[in-house]
Amino acid sequence: MRTDKIQTPEIQQLISDMKKTLQSAPDGVGLAAPQVGAPLKIFIVSEEAEEIDRVGKETQNKNFETNKPEEEATPKEKPYAKRDWKYYVFINPIVKKLSRRKKEGAEGCLSVPGKYGLVSRHQQITVEALNEKGEKFTRGAANFFARVMQHELDHLEGVLFIDKVKDILKK
Repeated sequence: MRTDKIQTPEIQQLISDMKKTLQSAPDGVGLAAPQVGAPLKIFIVSEEAEEIDRVGKETQNKNFETNKPEEEATPKEKPYAKRDWKYYVFINPIVKKLSRRKKEGAEGCLSVPGKYGLVSRHQQITVEALNEKGEKFTRGAANFFARVMQHELDHLEGVLFIDKVKDILKK
């Protein structure tokens, strides 16, 4: 998409609609334009993905400090409460760097409700893109946020997680 098209009312409305759609999906942290019928190279990621990474690190640190296996750790409080999340917009994203190291992790998708499975993804990624104002930026991510970015990038190429998953399971 050309930079001058980003500020058009149509594209701004699409981005707004994508944010509302993702906000209304209780299990969603990312959404790509093709998922809402727009054949454009746009995806969004909720800042909830960052929070999931942060909480995961805190839980791992607590488990390490108490010497408890992760499955035995019982946080006293809910690590974070659902709130109105901010959304990161990626337009015309280009992958600049991927880590060699990969990790399997559970994934699901708003386009394939009720199903999930393990998908191998790079642990780190760096992407160059335009934001909703048409400004170029570079974003690096690791862990869950990196997984979400790769999942959404796949949507832009017409690939669903079920094309990469091991053993699709039902929720």
